[in-house]
Amino acid sequence: MSAVSPQDAAQAAAALIFAGFAGLTVFGAIVAAVARRLVRCVCGLALSFMGLAGLYYFLHSPFLALMQVLIYVGAICVVIMFALMLAEPHEEQISRRRELLGGAAGLLLAGAFAVALILLVGRASWMPPAVQTNGGTVQDLGRALLNRYGFAFELISALLLLAIIGALVVARSGRRPKP
Repeated sequence: MSAVSPQDAAQAAAALIFAGFAGLTVFGAIVAAVARRLVRCVCGLALSFMGLAGLYYFLHSPFLALMQVLIYVGAICVVIMFALMLAEPHEEQISRRRELLGGAAGLLLAGAFAVALILLVGRASWMPPAVQTNGGTVQDLGRALLNRYGFAFELISALLLLAIIGALVVARSGRRPKP
């Protein structure tokens, strides 16, 4: 019997961590797609976003992972939950036959899309990886955001401000009674 080398153990641990984050992402996506209640769908979406943030962190991009958690889990999922709370509580009932047909059609389309994507990836010619021009630190990212991408950064902040104001206006008016 041969002992397992530390390098093999580290690679096995890394593969296990990657598989865990990928599994969390896929599980959350499945919950978001098949759950009957909208609140559970949003929770599945948040779980999928958390798995994706873990994948970003695993791929040595902690800033992107943090932004994934702050923006998508912390803001987008909260806004969706907020919209669900403002929506009407009674949902329309979908017939069982129509639901089965929609599920079968969705599964067939997803399978066709997966096969097409696999064929496309197999035939594509890939570019060589990009060369890192700076240290990739948060300071370098901040300089790039405020110098080179300053206008886009300000535009996004104005858009987020308008979204917050719109949410406050909708929340202030509340639900309107049915006539």
